[in-house]
Parts: sequence; C-alpha cells; structure tokens
Amino acid sequence: MKRVATVAAVLVALALAAGVAASTKHSPSGVEKAAGPNKLTVWVGWQARELNEFKSVVAEYDKAHPDVTVDVVGNINDDKITAAIRSGNAPDVVSSFTSANVGVYCGTGAWIDLAPFIAKSHINLSIFPKASLYYTQYKGKRCALPLLADVYGLYYNKTLFKKAGLTRPPKTFTELTAYAKKLTQRNPDGSLKVVGYDPVWTFYSGNAPDMSVYFPLFGAKYIDAKGDSILSKDPAWSRLLQWQKGLIDWYGYKNLVKFNTGAGQEFSASNAFETGKIAMLLDGEWRVAFIAAEHPELQYGTAPGPVDPAHPDLYGAGYINGTIIGIPKGGHNVDQAWDLVKYLTTNDHALAKFSNGIRNVPSTTSSSRSKELKPDAHFATFLRIFTNPHSGTTPITAAGNAYGTLISNFVNKWQAGHAKDLKSGLASLDKAIDDQLAQAEKGGGGPP
Repeated sequence: MKRVATVAAVLVALALAAGVAASTKHSPSGVEKAAGPNKLTVWVGWQARELNEFKSVVAEYDKAHPDVTVDVVGNINDDKITAAIRSGNAPDVVSSFTSANVGVYCGTGAWIDLAPFIAKSHINLSIFPKASLYYTQYKGKRCALPLLADVYGLYYNKTLFKKAGLTRPPKTFTELTAYAKKLTQRNPDGSLKVVGYDPVWTFYSGNAPDMSVYFPLFGAKYIDAKGDSILSKDPAWSRLLQWQKGLIDWYGYKNLVKFNTGAGQEFSASNAFETGKIAMLLDGEWRVAFIAAEHPELQYGTAPGPVDPAHPDLYGAGYINGTIIGIPKGGHNVDQAWDLVKYLTTNDHALAKFSNGIRNVPSTTSSSRSKELKPDAHFATFLRIFTNPHSGTTPITAAGNAYGTLISNFVNKWQAGHAKDLKSGLASLDKAIDDQLAQAEKGGGGPP
C-alpha cells in the first residue's frame, strides 16, 4: 500500500548531508568477501502479514545461497535508516517506502551508487518502466532500484452504478462529475448519505493534497527542464483545481467535511468505498486485497482514472510510486548484498511471488506479465496502468518531498474557499517551491 512520509522522516533524512558516516570502499572496487557464510541484515518497512510474505521470498534465496544467511528486520522507517547510516552501523541492505527521499539518499551518498554493480551484472535498465526508473535515481546517480510498485486507478461500485443507470466507468473528468452528481444521495436534512465522488484533497491517500495522483490524468508538469516549479505556467493545473473546486461547491465544502469525519478509517473494514458510502474513488492496487479480505461481497469494478477532456489520449495512465531498495553507506558484505538486491528486483519469480502475497504491482515489465501472477481482473487493471507510457511519478528533488507540503498548504486553502485568486496563488507557490529547492541544493540536501 502507499505509505505517506511524515514531515519528521523527511527532515531527518535531509540531515544525512550534515553527518553521513565515513566513506567505505564498495565492491566491485574494493571490499573482499569473508571466508564462510556471511550474515546479511536487511531492513524493510513491512510488518505483520506483509513482512511474512517478504521473508518467504527471501527464504527461497537464502536456501539457494549457502554462502549467506539472511536476517530480515521489519517495521523500519526512514528515521531509523538515517540514524544507522550516520552512526556508521548500517545494515547490509535497506528498503524504504519513501521514494521521494531518493534525492537525499543519492545526493549525499548515503546509499551507494549502484551503477558499477549494474554494469558488472549486465542488467539492462529498460526492464523497468520509465516512471520507476526515475524515482530510483537523482540527477543520473542510481542508488536504488524499485521493489514492487503502487499504482492508482479508479474503483467504482457496480451496484450503485446499476441503480443509477450507469453502464461503464467514466473516462473523462466531465463524465466523472456527471456520474458523481447522479450517484450522490442526500439525507432528508440535506446531509450526504452516499457521495458519488469525494473531491476533498486530504480524504484518503488517493486524494493526497500534493495532487500527485491527479497530475498524470491532466498531463500536468511540476517542474520544467531547468528544475523550476511551473504550477502557475502549466494551464493543466488551473484546469484541475477549477474542476475540483467546482465539484466541491456543488456538494458544499462543509457538507463534505462533515461526511468525511464519519466516513470510516481508510485502512479498515469501515472504509467508505468498501461500505458503499462512496460510489467512486481513486485508490491504489492494494485495495483489491483489502476488499477481498474485508468485504468479498462487494460488487465493484476497476478502471484507469478519468482524464482531462482536452487530453483523451492520456486515458489508461496513472500515478506510480513504490518501494525502493539499496545498499547503505557503511554496510558490509557489499558484493553479497548486491546479489540479494539484484535477485529481489530483477527475478520474475521473486517479484511475482511477492506480488501475489501482498498485492502490490511487480516492478519489471516482464514480471507484470508473468504467468505466475494470480489472475484477477480487478488487479489486472493496475498492471496495465503501470506499463502505460503516460503514467508518471512526482519529482525527485534534493529537498525530498518537502515541496509537497507547500503544495498541500495552498490546496487546503483553495478547497476551503480561502484562496480566491488562483493565478496569483499558484505564482506565489512556484516562488516558494523554487526558494525551497534552491536552499536544499545549496546545502547539498542538508538541513537549512
């Protein structure tokens, strides 16, 4: 599932530049393998059932490689990774849910450059879709590889669609708006009983207020070729924000806030879509597994998200993000650590097995088409979105995802009706983002 980075995690990660551990020689240019089996320690963020699924994948590797024993430690976040690297006592392999921090990890050298290992292993990086290749490097330095992916698409309630006379999912935001109004049900007092589509950006992860899930659907660009923020210059952002505010105004912002307060926790059996309180939503592929476990009776469908009516060619695309994995500076057994990283990220069997276990999207093009994947029409939608050439991800910067906080602050004012002038608001936002990124670049990715 998508894991949203906390501000604290980002700030701690940014501190790597100020105190990253002393340099270590990296094989293939220097570290010798110890005699006998080596213990590899792998830190990952997964917990509980998902952690057990990852351990099952690693166990197969461990069994086939008598030169190592692999110890997997779960429930690890970026704060812990950063602290270990700075102390000089890092594990052999680390994995993070926060791909936005790649700019920090690569830029500071906190995660080592994988280029020589990739070259020695003759790995053709074209096996990975373009978006996942982008969020595992920074300015050409590749310090990570993708390990499964999160992909966003549209979920829709077939029972509610049938009652409303709707026969297919919407393909444009114009259609989505018409559908949402037709599917919405109000209580006698005017409050919302069923919401056709919830446009409030803070409601569930598919409505992240940095607008990340929406930008590929409008063909919007965050930055230009120079790395400057262009939210005010790219008209796609204005179209997106005006569409959103129009639908909010139709519902009434206060009505939506009240509805959302009682809508149910996102990652629980009371999720508003799973309980029929919302007819459509943008969400990640993991929702398929949640529905199967919590509400198997739900009659629903999945489809690519709707797109800007001005760009029907974008239909089929979506937002992509995912888990990243690499080798931290100061780790040991670097050659064997690389062998494990290579297996986990490029072996089709390992990727299909892990995908079947936690229902995230396998992260190579070939594994997304593997015959080992459990067939599921709902899940297959996200496999197609993942390989669509128009799918995209958010910018990787020296400031991590801190720019997203600036965007979120503006969006919260906009949707509540407190930002009246969209053009000047976006222009001010561009300046704030540019200042933030310039400061991060000047500091080498370190703290202000």
